[in-house]
Amino acid sequence: MKLSIITINLNNSSGLRKTIVSVLTQTSHDFEFIVVDGASTDGSVELIQSLDFCTLHSFQWISETDLGIYNAMNKGIRMAKGEYIQFLNSGDTLAANDVTEKILQVIDNKEQRTKDNEGVLILYGNMLKPLQKRIHRDRGFAGRQPTMLDFYAGTLNHSSAFIKRSLFETYGLYDELLRIVSDWKWFLQVIALHGVIPVYKDIDVTVFDMSGISSINSDLDKMERKEVLESILPQSVLSDYESWSFPIEQISRINRYWIISKMFWLTERVLFKYDKCFRRY
Repeated sequence: MKLSIITINLNNSSGLRKTIVSVLTQTSHDFEFIVVDGASTDGSVELIQSLDFCTLHSFQWISETDLGIYNAMNKGIRMAKGEYIQFLNSGDTLAANDVTEKILQVIDNKEQRTKDNEGVLILYGNMLKPLQKRIHRDRGFAGRQPTMLDFYAGTLNHSSAFIKRSLFETYGLYDELLRIVSDWKWFLQVIALHGVIPVYKDIDVTVFDMSGISSINSDLDKMERKEVLESILPQSVLSDYESWSFPIEQISRINRYWIISKMFWLTERVLFKYDKCFRRY
């Protein structure tokens, strides 16, 4: 089995229905589908039970109380038999009916394999975010190797990523003490700290449910990120990130525009010469 698609659900039968439809209408069914439900009472279980005789080659589900979303995700990982895992949580949908077919073609491509024949470790594509007047196509890091600074300010989109299951055996499962940023912490440790190289393909993979918990709890997100960073970075290093991450982001945005970049450079040179002549030097 090449791929396991895992869906986490708790009392979101309408979102779960959308997710299920997007999975069942895939042109390729060469994957297993796993639903981990947290003992829902809104009709979700009855909806899941109706899939018992669906056309998928492999379908598993459980419905029981859990200790949070990452506890449920870890259950799904333990149930999974696929070489790669995708988390498509309740409410999120696959962007087109041939997404899985395209992803499996990339995974099977021998040119993607490394010298030790290990293959792609993390593959990711685009995540679509429906906004009020348009759809934003989030390409993540769009193929460049993410740095610690990237993860200080952002993350790799979870639903559009396909993770080799062996990485969870190597680096551990998700931290269940965190409520909404444990996937960010896992990516930070695996990619930024241990140097695993993610592979990007310009494929629209998922449509993100903007009403999800990670979208509406910005204060909790900031608090948990701060706790994680304080636990893994020396205070002196963390202080530098806190002081300079935003100015670096500003310069990066300025550098996208040649004329503005030149004007900015000229202004800085003039100020530098002034300081050198009359102030600091």
